[in-house]
Amino acid sequence: MNKKYVFYILGQIATAQAGLLILSVIVALIYKETAVFAFLASAAISLTIGVLLTLINRSHSKDIYAKEGFVIVALAWLVMSAIGALPFVISGDIPSYFDAFFETVSGFTTTGASILKDVESLSKSALFWRSFTHWIGGMGVLVFIVALIPNMADKSIHILRAEMPGPIVGKLVPRARDTAKILYLIYIVMTMLEMVFLLLGGMSFYDSLLHSFATAGTGGFGIKNSSVGGYSPYLQWVITIFMILFGINFNLYYLLLIKKFKAMIKSTELWCYISIVFVSVVIISLNTYPLYNTMSDTIRNASFQVSSIISTTGFSTVNFDAWPVLSKSILLILMFLGGCAGSTAGGLKISRVMLLFKIIYRELKKLLHPRNVQSISLEYKIVEETTLSAVTSYFSLYIVCIAVIFILLSLEPFDMETNFSATIACFNNVGPGFSAVGPAANFADYSNLSKVVLSFAMLLGRLEIYPMLLAIIPTVWKRKR
Repeated sequence: MNKKYVFYILGQIATAQAGLLILSVIVALIYKETAVFAFLASAAISLTIGVLLTLINRSHSKDIYAKEGFVIVALAWLVMSAIGALPFVISGDIPSYFDAFFETVSGFTTTGASILKDVESLSKSALFWRSFTHWIGGMGVLVFIVALIPNMADKSIHILRAEMPGPIVGKLVPRARDTAKILYLIYIVMTMLEMVFLLLGGMSFYDSLLHSFATAGTGGFGIKNSSVGGYSPYLQWVITIFMILFGINFNLYYLLLIKKFKAMIKSTELWCYISIVFVSVVIISLNTYPLYNTMSDTIRNASFQVSSIISTTGFSTVNFDAWPVLSKSILLILMFLGGCAGSTAGGLKISRVMLLFKIIYRELKKLLHPRNVQSISLEYKIVEETTLSAVTSYFSLYIVCIAVIFILLSLEPFDMETNFSATIACFNNVGPGFSAVGPAANFADYSNLSKVVLSFAMLLGRLEIYPMLLAIIPTVWKRKR
């Protein structure tokens, strides 16, 4: 383990975070809020930690392999969450550090689960930082750092692989740093595009900026107690469309950028994703029609919630916890599925689910024809057996993690629906669940221990389990002889 390089990168991250906190200082100054001191103090603490870690570990080897990549990713998210919670506590917006840590982890992991009962009571600068964490975490904290830091070794592809969601991650271009830049360029352009459409619909600059942050990161932190329910149908449709767009693999946008339209359109994962959205909207619209006045309202609400849940954004326009069981069951399934690999969405990922079904189908065929050797393809390419093995292993670990988290939450005095949906909503980075943690409620009533468990669940889900687990295994930290 190249410990010095690991802590050097953590120092760079803490230093970069100090700069990010200054943006909230500017917002606080614009709105003349006393929270400016909280953000300045937090930025100073972050900068101090960053400088110390960088100076202490400045003489380091730049050799980095998969092991270091996983550990850097896990510790980076923990460090950023721990520091990112400070402004809420210092300003008094969220007095409890446990609550502030939960809220910050929820922000960076783009989960959107909240402990706040009155969102509108927060200062403008606190709401900005809360939504900005979504935007930073959406594409990935380390993707952002790799794009910024000029002297990172090109083996930083190990960092990108450890942080980017989905079963298969590679470079778009030869250099990992250039890949990170391309991803963030697409991300920024799409965020700005959504903001323009929201402004055209009459939303204020501040509101459109924060909603664009939350949609881009598929995070879903609302700045109103009614989430997006109080905005016009036009604005709801704009957010609906962009939630779907941010749930699509960003590699496809790169293909669009280099004018490889046929390759993009032929994507089987893309069509599977769109088909699931369409079918879900149709079924839920028919099932919930009696609850609304017109078919247009019904389709809009169904489209919004399906897009919000499958992209794991977590915005809401209505209390879907009051929907019929069929509609709620479909939403629960969508919580598991999530968006496409290589998107900002959480969940299992569509490509991974496709591979799981193909593996099952192959095993069924083997029962009938034991000597038959059949390969599995995805996106018109043969998938290696190592990748298929990794998918099945991940799914097994995925189920085990859900079971453990659910059992730990069962110590709380809530019903099974609440605890199970809380587990799924946090682990899959969705946000709201059902019953006591539904869109009209929050996670405030959970104990501090459960909030820590759910925070860890959000990190496990966002980083797809392995980085967090490897970081706490003692043998990983041992020096190789």
